[in-house]
Amino acid sequence: MRIESPYICGDDFPSRAVPARGRLRAGYLKGYDDLVRSLGGDPSALLEHHEIDPSTFEDPEEDIACTAAASLLEYSSRHLREPLFGLRLAERQDPDAYGCMITLARAAPTVREALACLVDYVSVSASPEAEMETVTIRDVTELRFSTTVGIDGSEQVYYQGLLLTMKTLQMLGRQRFRPCYASLTFDIGRPAVQFLQDRLGCKVNTRAEANAVAFPTHFLDCPVPTANGLVFNVLKSCLAQLTAASAGGVVEQVQGYVRRALPARRCSVKDCAEQIGTAVRTLQKRLMRAGVKFSDITQRERIRLAKHALLWSESTLDEIAFQLGYAEQTSFGRAFKRSMGTTPQAFRARG
Repeated sequence: MRIESPYICGDDFPSRAVPARGRLRAGYLKGYDDLVRSLGGDPSALLEHHEIDPSTFEDPEEDIACTAAASLLEYSSRHLREPLFGLRLAERQDPDAYGCMITLARAAPTVREALACLVDYVSVSASPEAEMETVTIRDVTELRFSTTVGIDGSEQVYYQGLLLTMKTLQMLGRQRFRPCYASLTFDIGRPAVQFLQDRLGCKVNTRAEANAVAFPTHFLDCPVPTANGLVFNVLKSCLAQLTAASAGGVVEQVQGYVRRALPARRCSVKDCAEQIGTAVRTLQKRLMRAGVKFSDITQRERIRLAKHALLWSESTLDEIAFQLGYAEQTSFGRAFKRSMGTTPQAFRARG
């Protein structure tokens, strides 16, 4: 591996490295062709049926539509009569299906830092619609995984994610890793549960709060056998740059929404998330990575519009306050003074 600088990525790195919204790395379907053939199917016909170009898989940096990939797994499961198709696919894959963040995780000094990298960088490494989080409840920690593209009914996606998550933890801990249990948010038949338990080596809960693999909390402090400080620092710096650039794009989208929504008095984080095409929770996390909140952006845009109205319109303060979504003029006045250091009346008189 050639490293030109421990802190600077190449100029073309961001444009190649981040999948667009609603898309994911083609590596997510690595092994699909071989699996379909082993089940007596025609992979090219199935891919073309879902408008996925088979040549996409020749370049691991290419990406595909999330909904197309999820639909493909479900259709393949039915067409090939394999109810655990997603799990079978994951059996042919390794954690690198998640992208370059796995290289970073392998280089981390401890499991805790490795999982923090997965949580922070899955959106720029694998897909903007992918989410991971760790939740600790006393002596047990869950590594949870989910997606935000409205494919919650796609069981095959979560079968695949469950085994890949298990493989990732096994990779980080090797013989030290012992799962406590695994969880799926949907219900499945008893034979499938038994098969999963035999394959994963732990109890599998269904209709759970989250899709997850659980392990003893003390496992977080175990060293990662493949730790490499140089690789960790270099790649983490690059992924941090990509995350910041991606978050900046989200901020611009939210700013555009707020500017349009404030005059219509329909400005809400829920409506904004729908307009952008993501979940509220995901939007809030992306803004947090950029160091802002939805309310911060809304307040800044309100003040910007208020300044313009005070200087260039004859609207009364009550009318301006109403147009910007304030309940009353006094609330508007306090917010304006807090931001500008002067009252709206004084600002208009001075302008």
